[in-house]
Amino acid sequence: MHGLKRRLHLRTFFRNPLFRLLAINWLAGFVVTVLLVAGFYLTDIGGLWSLIMRSETPFVPIAMLFFGFLITFTSAAMGTAIMSMPSDGSGGGGRRLRIRAPELVPIRVKANANPRRG
Repeated sequence: MHGLKRRLHLRTFFRNPLFRLLAINWLAGFVVTVLLVAGFYLTDIGGLWSLIMRSETPFVPIAMLFFGFLITFTSAAMGTAIMSMPSDGSGGGGRRLRIRAPELVPIRVKANANPRRG
């Protein structure tokens, strides 16, 4: 019974469009991270992978490299997805906002004849 309730709760959670948007873009960042770390392994850029494999505990630098890239690329993918959403709810995400500079209006300022007197 407990498993059924949990499955129903997850099903309603996945119906939320914002969650789906974030999950899909997190997955895209994860794929980019895996490809990048695998590319470092296969190409041995700058001898980085050889250096990691010669260390006593190669798991630590691999984990640090992977999780550093994971946080960076998943955050970038999710942030890009959120910022490209329309703000007015009418669709057409990614439209640029046109920002106009405020109109300058002159104002009168009283000046003292003797500025040292206060």
